[in-house]
Amino acid sequence: MSIAIFDDLAAEEELLEGILAGLDEQAWQSASAAAGWTIADVVLHLAQTEEAVSITAAGDPQLSQWQSRTEGVDEAMAAMVRAERVPPEEIFQRWRTARHRALTALRQADPQRPLTWVAAALKPRTLATTRLAEHWAHALDITGPLGIDYPDSMRLQHVAWLGHSTLPYAFALAGEQPHDLYCELTAPDGTIWRYGPPGADSSVTGPAAAFCRVGAQRLAAQESGLVAQGPYGMAALLVLRNYAG
Repeated sequence: MSIAIFDDLAAEEELLEGILAGLDEQAWQSASAAAGWTIADVVLHLAQTEEAVSITAAGDPQLSQWQSRTEGVDEAMAAMVRAERVPPEEIFQRWRTARHRALTALRQADPQRPLTWVAAALKPRTLATTRLAEHWAHALDITGPLGIDYPDSMRLQHVAWLGHSTLPYAFALAGEQPHDLYCELTAPDGTIWRYGPPGADSSVTGPAAAFCRVGAQRLAAQESGLVAQGPYGMAALLVLRNYAG
């Protein structure tokens, strides 16, 4: 994975920051597309997880809050949000500070030293990729309900790579054996991104943006327009995820 992931993560966050800077109080307190969360809640969640990035990148032995809880990851993160709600301007500044610190920490971390994260230890560039995928997905949760345009960019290549590369993990979570999958995905500029062995007996073709949305659980596989072929093509889309938990 190229070092460009850090620049692309910065660009994704800067795009979101520009949108957030233009929101009024009513918009911040309105419902996001993330069930049960306002837009302020979504940004608070991003701030909390960016702070966790800095902690793990620094080699701090302290466990992140969700790792030290007994419930599942999703409920732990929801509980963290409920516990730390403050006015939107404070949340916005907290996220801005956290995202700059996290990016600096990832850039400066030993590229070969895996960093503790939710489901597994990840090298800094891979962790940066997961952060880009999460910021992109939550940007959709924010902009969609507000009717704000959030165009697909070539940065989705990182998200598509993440979804495909973690398919073994996704199959395992579903209690299934992993299967090879070949993907030919059309990028926003019309080029083709290819992942997996060309000789695989199962494949997925179609828009990369749809593939990424399916992996983010923002689009149902059956409604994505993606073409799944072979014995495990649709099975792969049904378990596809760009995130842990």
